[in-house]
Amino acid sequence: MGASIAEGGLDDDEEFAEAHEINVTPFIDVMLVLLIIFMVAAPLSTVDLPIDLPSSTATPQKKPDKPTYVTIKPDLTLAIGQDSVKRVDLVHSLDAMADASKDRIIFLRADRAVPYGELMGVLEILRVGGYTKIKLVALEGVPAGAPSAPGTETQKP
Repeated sequence: MGASIAEGGLDDDEEFAEAHEINVTPFIDVMLVLLIIFMVAAPLSTVDLPIDLPSSTATPQKKPDKPTYVTIKPDLTLAIGQDSVKRVDLVHSLDAMADASKDRIIFLRADRAVPYGELMGVLEILRVGGYTKIKLVALEGVPAGAPSAPGTETQKP
């Protein structure tokens, strides 16, 4: 508790009156520490597999809270989320997940360098395994007729 000395007061009760103010310095210190922790931890939570997705001009759709991503890497290996899996174990690994419903949506993303036949092969594996709700993932692009950014248009002679 804080106390202040009253100036010029002759009464003993007023001489040592309590100061009713909150000391905000510890609060600010705690907030700064939390800010630093979140600034360091935020980039670590977005680590992803390095793949070069093709772009699309379709309107983006709402993503579920916990999506299931199946990724075809440039070296044609498969991954569920961040975990690599073999092609023969793909359906078994999806079935072993916490949300093992066949009705859930599987987001399939493939690197730009992956041949079309490999992509279709993975789609067939998922279809045979009972997963029929599959969405393809692409980067959001700019429509062909629209300028890419203001001021970057080139003039044709």
